[in-house]
Amino acid sequence: MTRRDTVREALSHRETPTVPYHADFTAQALERLIEFTGELNIEQKLGSYLHYFQYWGWPAELKDRPGHFIDEFGVLWNRSGVDRDIGVIESPQIPDLERSSYAFPVCDIKRLRSDIEAMLSSKEDKFSIAGFGFVMFERAWSLMGMENALMAMAACPERLEALLDEICEFFLKIVDVALEYEIDGVYFGDDWGQQRGLIMGTAHWRRFIKPRMARLYERVKNKGKFVIQHSCGDCHEIFPDLIEIGLDCYQTFQPEIYDLAEVKRQYGGNLSFWGGISVQQVLPHMTPAGVKEEIARVASLLKTGGGFILAPSHALTQDIPPENMLAMFEVMQNQERFF
Repeated sequence: MTRRDTVREALSHRETPTVPYHADFTAQALERLIEFTGELNIEQKLGSYLHYFQYWGWPAELKDRPGHFIDEFGVLWNRSGVDRDIGVIESPQIPDLERSSYAFPVCDIKRLRSDIEAMLSSKEDKFSIAGFGFVMFERAWSLMGMENALMAMAACPERLEALLDEICEFFLKIVDVALEYEIDGVYFGDDWGQQRGLIMGTAHWRRFIKPRMARLYERVKNKGKFVIQHSCGDCHEIFPDLIEIGLDCYQTFQPEIYDLAEVKRQYGGNLSFWGGISVQQVLPHMTPAGVKEEIARVASLLKTGGGFILAPSHALTQDIPPENMLAMFEVMQNQERFF
């Protein structure tokens, strides 16, 4: 069974001999692991069952401002501080939504196709995914600022809906391009949760976010592809909604937030989960032996009946000791020894 076959079986809720696994790295974490191991290709050596690219505006570094990046949407990201992977926004493109004349960019479709084709040419036998980050709520707040995006839900909801419709149309067009290719699934990144509950609450999510995500999901499902949704934080209130509109796999599955066994019991027949390994508590703070034990426990809990991709609950961060990263991969690569 290829890695692609294994993931497809798992997402179809069929148990597989090996639980598919994956891990991403922040830039600082990967640098730390390379320094520790002395192996430049350590990420490739450790392996994964998933292969994907992610579009979220192609931030390009400014020549005259090191550590500052501007994306296709005109958003300026400052990565000169602690966060070197995404950064923080320096100034909003839409400071006043009710008086905005902002015009959406025309996506560089040639570049998008090049990225997809490069991903597919190097996928080997892995499950291939076209990823789209900062979709919907994140795209709105990256253009407006977080506070303004949330206030607009109450102060000028019709205008916010018009903006979100424009965002949806933008992403529908580029998702359609991705769906021309022989990919296995589409990944949408859009953070809705905090440690307890949704950032905007369920009523606002259902008004502003749900119908537009439903359109995106439908486009993917109509092509027979899997839909994967990333959202950090606590989204348990909307799991039934996500299942209703066609979600196949939810990522990221954070053990600090969810009772993993209970959520699997309630929703595991209809929804797959990607994650389960804590980057807040387990990987940074346990011993390598403790890491192995905890990962084996989580995998044993969630592998039954398929519907699970074993992974950290976030890209690996720089506070995780390299020894613990390697301990995690040892369990992933040698599952028959641990669970």
